[in-house]
Amino acid sequence: MKTFTLLLATLAALVPGLAMAQDPGAGSMGVMGQVIFFAGFILIFYFLIWRPQSKRAKEHKALMSGLNKGDEVVTSGGIAGRITRVADDFILVEVADNVELKVQKVAVATALPKGTLKDI
Repeated sequence: MKTFTLLLATLAALVPGLAMAQDPGAGSMGVMGQVIFFAGFILIFYFLIWRPQSKRAKEHKALMSGLNKGDEVVTSGGIAGRITRVADDFILVEVADNVELKVQKVAVATALPKGTLKDI
């Protein structure tokens, strides 16, 4: 994904140089060609950037709304623990015996299967 984006950025940087290297007598891209080029650019932007990001945002929103007491989670900071209390914007995560951390719901990166913390 990153290599493809890097390739597109490199090609976009080369386009002005290629345009200047054309023969003066060569025909330029017409209006229809410009529309097709612009539409292709928009499609690439949609399929490579906007659509996957929107999908990830929906999945994360569903994860946050589905958090319950007893779920095992990992935060974006890498802290793993069991949820002991759920509030509107915050959760209480037990990371060890009698050690609880207050964490924002948006900081939860993933929910683990039940019993994962016992294996660690």
